[in-house]
Amino acid sequence: MRDYYDLFSKVVRDVKPSGIRRFFGIAAEIPDVISLGVGEPDFATPLSVRQAGITSLEAGQTTYTANAGIRELQQSISAYLKRRFDMHYNPDQALVTVGGSEGIDLAIRAFVEPGDEVLIPEPCFVAFDALVRFNNGIPVPIVTKAEDEFRLTPEALRAAITPKTKMLIFSYPTNPTGGVMRREHMEEIAAVLRETDIIVLSDEIYAEFTYAGDEHVSISTLPGMYERTILVGGFSKAYAMTGWRLGYVCAPQPITDMMGRIHQYALMCAPTTSQNAAIEALKPHNDAEVAKMREAYDQRRKMMVTRLNAMGLTCFDPHGAFYLFPSIQSTGMTSMEFCEALLNAKKVALIPGNAFGACGEGYVRICYCYSIEHLTEAMDRTEQFLKEIRHPRQ
Repeated sequence: MRDYYDLFSKVVRDVKPSGIRRFFGIAAEIPDVISLGVGEPDFATPLSVRQAGITSLEAGQTTYTANAGIRELQQSISAYLKRRFDMHYNPDQALVTVGGSEGIDLAIRAFVEPGDEVLIPEPCFVAFDALVRFNNGIPVPIVTKAEDEFRLTPEALRAAITPKTKMLIFSYPTNPTGGVMRREHMEEIAAVLRETDIIVLSDEIYAEFTYAGDEHVSISTLPGMYERTILVGGFSKAYAMTGWRLGYVCAPQPITDMMGRIHQYALMCAPTTSQNAAIEALKPHNDAEVAKMREAYDQRRKMMVTRLNAMGLTCFDPHGAFYLFPSIQSTGMTSMEFCEALLNAKKVALIPGNAFGACGEGYVRICYCYSIEHLTEAMDRTEQFLKEIRHPRQ
């Protein structure tokens, strides 16, 4: 038999492995590493949510659900989005997915045909490029810059649009930079999009985590944007439910119906236990649990930005998600060189910025959803590392 490699799909062969997972694998082999690499909240899933999952198991609720999800959960998603963000979707417009990642995949598969171009502001979540390529689409990166706080500008958007453009992936607050788009910035983007038939895939998984007075605004709420926007949300970040693998998409019903057609063949339905737990998560009393996490992340964010800037790793003040994207250019190292040297010398694991797109070179991603003690020790070690490379012993 021939080598397996020759039998694999060319598309799959050509997609690069995740830079995050590659570096995380290296760090895992080194004892006593302090890792700030993975966006895994250090909070437990709220107690009432865990209890709801246990109760559903004890009640024997272990069968398949409807493809689109448990009806009560669809209703809860609709009520939650209206209560928190003034978004108006009826329950039939909510499709429950296996994590937000499935929602992103479904949206791309529903619209993108071979040769279609998908605009992706970078630096960005590592999966966007790969998922477009898996569907034989053409990812078109749009560089965002630190001086713009990593926002997408209307000028850059307009310059990237061609007759082949099918979709814009719009992800704010964003991973890896923590950048946000305020209403006035989104209005400028919407003005460009309203001149086109471009579909917007709006990944709003970090919607609950905005700081410094910035309130999350969905681009779907702007005039003329509702009918062209696919909203992706989920439970992993806001409710510390990463392992529950549950998300959702909301969009005009013809879109969710078509995405549901793919979902029913690919995955049937999201996990039943997770769906029952999510019904509890979305109840108004759990808004206070989310607020506690947000306040803790905000405290950590402020501390980390201050420490990084003081040690000479310039970092803009991110107002969303739970990531920092400081520049390491002052060290003269590449992103990979810096991360490997820091890991080997001080056992601190960060992610090279170019894992999130070529324009991330010269930066590193730091996740601050860890305890203050954990973060402080990591920063102390990083500061010592910088002193040693700047003033080496003779």
